[in-house]
Amino acid sequence: MTFSNNRPLNLPFAFVFCFSIALSFGQDNTSSTRDTVAPHSLDEVVITANRFGTFQNKTPEAIEVVHNNTIQRFQLRTAPEALLLSPGVFVQKTNHGGGSPFVRGLTGNQTLLLYDGIRLNNATVRSGPNQYFNTIDVFSVGKMEVLRGSGSVQYGSDAIGGTIQALSRELKLAPKPLWGTDLFTRLVTQGMEQTVNGALKYSDKRMAFRANATWRNFGDLVGGDTTGQQSPTGYRELNFDLKGKILLNDRSNLTTVYQRVHQRDVPVYHKVALEDYAINRMDPQKRELAYARLHQDLNNSIFKSALVTASFQQNEEGRILQKNGSSLERTENDKVRTFGFSAETRTSSGEIWSANSGVEVYSDKVKSSRTDKDLSTNTETVGRGLYPDGATMTSIAAFSMHTLSLQQWEITAGGRFNTFINKVTDSALGTTKLTPSALVGNLAVQRSLNQSSNIFASINTGFRAPNINDLGSLGIVDFRYETPNFDLKPEHSLQYQVGYKFRNRLLKAEVFLYRNELNDLIVRHRIEGDSIEGYPVYQKKNVERGFVQGAEMAWDLTLNPTWKFSGNLTYTYGQNKTSDEPARRIPPLFGRLATEYGVKNWAFNVDWLIAGKQDRLASGDLDDNRIPLGGTPGWNVLNLHTSYTFSYVTIDLGLQNIFNEDYRYHGSGVNGYGRSGVVSVSARL
Repeated sequence: MTFSNNRPLNLPFAFVFCFSIALSFGQDNTSSTRDTVAPHSLDEVVITANRFGTFQNKTPEAIEVVHNNTIQRFQLRTAPEALLLSPGVFVQKTNHGGGSPFVRGLTGNQTLLLYDGIRLNNATVRSGPNQYFNTIDVFSVGKMEVLRGSGSVQYGSDAIGGTIQALSRELKLAPKPLWGTDLFTRLVTQGMEQTVNGALKYSDKRMAFRANATWRNFGDLVGGDTTGQQSPTGYRELNFDLKGKILLNDRSNLTTVYQRVHQRDVPVYHKVALEDYAINRMDPQKRELAYARLHQDLNNSIFKSALVTASFQQNEEGRILQKNGSSLERTENDKVRTFGFSAETRTSSGEIWSANSGVEVYSDKVKSSRTDKDLSTNTETVGRGLYPDGATMTSIAAFSMHTLSLQQWEITAGGRFNTFINKVTDSALGTTKLTPSALVGNLAVQRSLNQSSNIFASINTGFRAPNINDLGSLGIVDFRYETPNFDLKPEHSLQYQVGYKFRNRLLKAEVFLYRNELNDLIVRHRIEGDSIEGYPVYQKKNVERGFVQGAEMAWDLTLNPTWKFSGNLTYTYGQNKTSDEPARRIPPLFGRLATEYGVKNWAFNVDWLIAGKQDRLASGDLDDNRIPLGGTPGWNVLNLHTSYTFSYVTIDLGLQNIFNEDYRYHGSGVNGYGRSGVVSVSARL
C-alpha cells in the first residue's frame, strides 16, 4: 500500500481560526430578525437521548442528527459512510462491505447500534471493527442520531462510547387518499457502483405505508494515486422494507415494520492481499427485522402516554475461507435469532417534571456451524462453529429517566438495572451458565446563559455485559486463534463531560470536552508459547484499565438563503493504564469543512475531509497488518457535488477525491476512493 505525501498538520489551526470567527460573528448577531437558517437547525427534535422527542438545544448531551436529504446531497454510499457527516464519528472500513463507526475512540461491541429504538447489537457482536451498521439500507433511513458518551441508562449494554440510532422514514396521514412514488438510480465511474431504488407510498386519514426496494452492485474499489483497483472488494446487495401506520382511534396508533437486507459475496480484501488467502469472503451477510409498536395517549394528569414494542430479528453471517495452495475450503455460518419486548410510559406534572420509565427484555439464540470440504476428494467434515451451537443470552432490564425544567436550568437524571442470563452448552467445552448484572446511572445539568447559549456538565456510568462472542468463540478471528473463557464480568465506564452550545438564526456551534474512565475491560490475552493452525492463541479476560479523552467542535453558519458553511474537528487521546501504552485503534485528529450554495433549482456543495497522521500506536496496532509501518499517514480529500431540480426530477453530479489522493482511514483494510465521478437521478411522483 502506498500513500502520497500530505501536509495536514497545519489544517487544524486554520479550522480553529475559522470556528472562532464564526462564533464571534454569531454572537454579534443574536438580535438578527432574518429567519434564514435551515429548518433543522433551531428546533431539531431528537429521540435517542431520552427515548422520546426532545429539543436538541435543550438536551444536555452531545448529540448530532444526520438527515436523509443531506446524505443524498453528498451522495454517500452506505449507512456507515453517511456517518462521516456527523462530528465526532470516525468510520473504519475493514472491507468495502463493512464500516465500523468509532465514537469517542470506541467501536464494535463498545458502541451501541439501534434501529427505531431496537437494539442491533446481539449476543455475537464482536470487539473491534465490524460490518453490522452496513446491514442497514441507507434508503430506508429518514435520519440518524449520534449520541456521544451516553446510552447505557436509556438502552442498556454496549453504549460505553455512545449510541448510534438509525430512524426509519416518518409516515404522515393525509386528509384524502394520496399515492406517491420515489425512484432513484446512481452510477459511479470505473464500475464501482450501480444502484436502483424505488419506493411506493400511500396515505389517507386513517393509515399510511411505504414500501421500499433497493438493488445494488458494487464493483471493485479503485483507490487513488498509485493504489489502483483493489480486488476483490466488490459485492452485491438486495434490500426490501415495508413500514405501515394505522390510526386505531383518536388516542392510539399502531406502527409495523419489516425489513430485509441481503448482501452476497462480500470479500475481506486484506485477508486475500496480505494473509495468503485465495478466498476470504462473507456470504451471505443478512439481517431481518420485524416489529409492531403500539402508541397510546393516556390523557391522565400524570401518565401521558404508553409505548409497547415487540420485535423479531435474525442476523446471519456466512464465511467462506480457503488458503492459497490448499484443497481445504471452510464454510462457517452463524445465525442469531432475537426476540425483543419493551413497555414504557411517559409521565409529567406541569412543565417542571417529566419522566420516561419502563422495562425491556431481549432473548438471543445462536446457531453456529462449520463445514470443511476437501476439494481434491469432494468429501465434507462437519465441525464446531465459531460459537457454541444453541447458546442463549437473555437480557432483562428496568429503567427510569427524569427531567426537571427550572427556568434557566435543565436537569436530567436516570438509572437502569440490567441482568443477563448466558447459557452455553458445548461438546468440546461443557455446559456453563453466567448471570452478570449491572446498575448504571447518569446526571446532567444544563444552564441557559441567554436565548442563544447553553453550558452543561454531565456524568454517565456505562457497561458492557460479556456476550456469547466473549464466552464461547473458538477459531480464527482476524490474525489470531481464540479460545473461550467462561469467567468474565461486565466492562464498566465512567464518563464525564462539559459542553457549550450556541444557537441563533445564523449560527449553530458546539464545543465538548470529555474523559471516559474504562475498567474491567475484556481483552484478548496472548497465551505465550501456544499456537493453533499457525496462529497465536488468545483468550479473553477482564484484565485492563484505561481512559479515552478528547475534544469535539462543530459549527453550521448560514449567511443568507443561498450560502451555508459547516465544519467539525475531533481530537481523541486514549491510554491503556494496565500496559502503559496507547489504547488500540485510536483515531487521529480528523475533521470536515463543507460549503453549500443554492439558488433557485441549482445546488452546489464542496466538502473537504482531513485526517492527521496516526503514529501513536499500541502493540496490537503494530501487529495489525492493516496499519502501515510507522502508522497511518495523514490526508486531505476534496469532493464536489452539484444538483439541478426540474419538475419532479433531480439530477446529481459528483466528483470524488478531485486530487486522486491515496488515503486510508486509520485501521481500515482498504484504501478510500480514488478520483471518480458519480451521477444519480431521482424522481418524486
